[in-house]
Amino acid sequence: MRQITRRLAPHGVAVVRSRLVLVAVTIVLALSGCTYYVPAPGTVVPGAPASFDRSFSAAAGAMRDQGLAISVEDRSSGTIVGKVESGTVTASVRQQADGSVRVQFDASGVRDPGLMDRVSRSYEQRMGR
Repeated sequence: MRQITRRLAPHGVAVVRSRLVLVAVTIVLALSGCTYYVPAPGTVVPGAPASFDRSFSAAAGAMRDQGLAISVEDRSSGTIVGKVESGTVTASVRQQADGSVRVQFDASGVRDPGLMDRVSRSYEQRMGR
């Protein structure tokens, strides 16, 4: 059995090198198109975990947005109480064990059936959702 050895001519080596260079340049150009943009400081990023302070401020602001007069705003207990006509809306902001924040709005004596929905939507908007 005869073994056939093929030798590359000098121009064959140049072809292989030029193809390797072309592949390397293509890979570099493809990777340079993968840019990650960092948001500016202070920008609200949707989906980012909410902080207690931000959630508390958003809840109080949402209640004010809907015309509630805030009578209690106790950050240490996480309680906000707002009054409208003869009704009361209470917001409870709680830090969970896993670090997440839970916000709950409760109403008593409120005659406007859409008020709680508007407060909730206003809260979501203030949170950037």
